[in-house]
Amino acid sequence: MDSNLKNVIIIAIGFLFLFTAYGALQNLQSSLNKAAGLGVTTLSVIYASIVVSSMFLPPVIIKKFGCKWTITVSMCCYITFSVGNFYASWYTLIPTSIILGLGAAPLWSAESTYLATSGNIHAKKTGKLGKDVVNHYFGVFYLIFQSSGVWGNLISSLVLRQEPPKGDITKEELMNCGANDCYTTTSTNTSTKRPADELIYTLLGIYTGSGILAVLLVAMFLDPVPKDSEENEEKNNVPIGTHFLATFQHLKDKRQCLLIPLTMYNGFEQGFLSGDYTKSYVTCALGIHLVGFVMICFSAVNSICSLLFGKLSQYTGRKFLYALGSAIHFTCMIFLLLWKPNPSQKIIFFLFAAFWGVGDAIFQTQNNAIYGVLFMKNKEAAFANYRLWESLGFVIAFGYSTFLCVNIKLYIVLVVLILSMVTYGTVEVLEHGKPPEISGAEEKDNQAEEMVTQTKSKNDKVLEEIQ
Repeated sequence: MDSNLKNVIIIAIGFLFLFTAYGALQNLQSSLNKAAGLGVTTLSVIYASIVVSSMFLPPVIIKKFGCKWTITVSMCCYITFSVGNFYASWYTLIPTSIILGLGAAPLWSAESTYLATSGNIHAKKTGKLGKDVVNHYFGVFYLIFQSSGVWGNLISSLVLRQEPPKGDITKEELMNCGANDCYTTTSTNTSTKRPADELIYTLLGIYTGSGILAVLLVAMFLDPVPKDSEENEEKNNVPIGTHFLATFQHLKDKRQCLLIPLTMYNGFEQGFLSGDYTKSYVTCALGIHLVGFVMICFSAVNSICSLLFGKLSQYTGRKFLYALGSAIHFTCMIFLLLWKPNPSQKIIFFLFAAFWGVGDAIFQTQNNAIYGVLFMKNKEAAFANYRLWESLGFVIAFGYSTFLCVNIKLYIVLVVLILSMVTYGTVEVLEHGKPPEISGAEEKDNQAEEMVTQTKSKNDKVLEEIQ
């Protein structure tokens, strides 16, 4: 097996263990810690901390410790959050949320930088196109990583064993589900009590152990990014203060500015699915006991499609995939605006999650890949911006979550999607006039051919002078 691909798989499995714990724990925050809005506040603090972290930390931390140890240390920040949930209070969850947020941006930036660098190095060695290898690596990563949603939700369902609510949902209550759900009219027919402490401790113990396994796996088996690459040689003598400001300096690149709406859309659409669809559609019409199973459907489809689209992109190109993903999500949101959820249509809840997972897989893989391809020489700052703007999308989505009706939220996400496609299209227009990326082998051939041409030109001039 290709050694770079082996490292991609190691990172992916590490993230699988880590986010099996964090992803499910995040979904449970609003239910486990409802008192005084602690759970929702915790999520807001996490993503606000990620925004701050993305502005300053990733380039500095990656420069200082390298991708491998940045990933390892950042994973430990996630474990502190799991531990903080054992004794959930304002004094434990808020500080651990800040720690998690500060570690999240370096974690994701280091992961993306590692995969993009490894893909480009392998492309140079094998004479392949860098964008194709990078797309493939991100596809493999997200195939494994996205399945964390399956295992995390399955573990929580098995441990907590929440029973379905008793009694049928009335027609009046169903009228307030779906796009009509507003903060002032939310039905409380499916509200559930906090599970027994013993079950919660068992669940948190499993999640904490899963996080520790992730740290050990990466620390013991992941190889450092090769330091003999041209990119690293160029950066070795750059002062660390320059890296500190690199995230902001990268905004001078107009392509990065144009990609901001597309990047923020990642946060908006994921925030809507996990926060609003699960609450206003699934929980409201079916009950909280089916939320985990619906999200398992989403995660499974997302995982499979991540590998599929990561590989397919080299044949179709990213333009086609972005068009497909946009069409799927646009159709899904129009459907949600018109659909009146009903318990008798249970299969539709799962089908929607599956279709949303297909679109999300496209945006996740292609957004990471386009950053890795367009900003090859400044990947740390580029992926720091990626995490910054995606997290800002989450913060905004969570910020207005309890104040706006679902139909207004859908219109907002639709507008962001349309804007992101317009600005992304502008990036493609700017890139269209540039020569396509060439492989390492082709680059060497071109250099050799250029040298021959220059030598021939010089010889011709000498002959002319002699004559």
